Amino acid sequence: MVCVSRRSGGPVLLLNDEMIHIHILSVFRGADGRGGNPLGVVLDGASVPGPERRSALAAELGFSETVFVDDAERGTVDIWTPSVRLPFAGHPLIGVASLLTEADVLRPPAGEVPVRRDGDVIRIAGRAEWASGRRMERYGSVAEVDALPAPPPGEGWLYAWAWEDEAAGRVRARAFPRRGDAIAEDEATGAAALVLTAELGRALDIRQGVGSRIVTRPLPDGTIEVGGRAEVVGERVM
Repeated sequence: MVCVSRRSGGPVLLLNDEMIHIHILSVFRGADGRGGNPLGVVLDGASVPGPERRSALAAELGFSETVFVDDAERGTVDIWTPSVRLPFAGHPLIGVASLLTEADVLRPPAGEVPVRRDGDVIRIAGRAEWASGRRMERYGSVAEVDALPAPPPGEGWLYAWAWEDEAAGRVRARAFPRRGDAIAEDEATGAAALVLTAELGRALDIRQGVGSRIVTRPLPDGTIEVGGRAEVVGERVM
């Protein structure tokens, strides 16, 4: 059972009467400070053992994803939405990499994910097949993408996008998981950006949600590099 209490230092989640310490980050935040997808990171994954407890904690937090670090030295991580476990996801891995500053490889269930740091931008590389099930739908204009309700009618994971400047590779996008959980719209999604980059076969500069920024490029080995900024917005327990 997950219980919530509050202390002077901030919210504290209690799982079976034990405090669970959670770092809160904003990932893919724009250079102007806008946007960014919230992320919960439990660095001591052993404090939340088992899928039922992890699912309950992720649902209680209500972020699009929560990450549990099972082995910091090896970079082994477990990623949960409020309703399902994910083999791979971009914004959780970039967020974790910003905390595990010595890690050059992360190991989610999908496989090994190289990490590269370029100034304040963290870049990871993954394969499009790790993010299957996301439908890309191109719209004729940025205005059409902006006008979509959240979520749009229909079923299945939808990435709605339009060119802002095709020659420059600039894209406007919005993401709708449509899983039936509390996440009506995902502010910034590295996995969907990876899939779009693979489909288009070119580097992209994506503006997603209310101001998030994601940069991508295909690599010679067939993987796609996804990059963005990650910022800790709370180092207290939650």
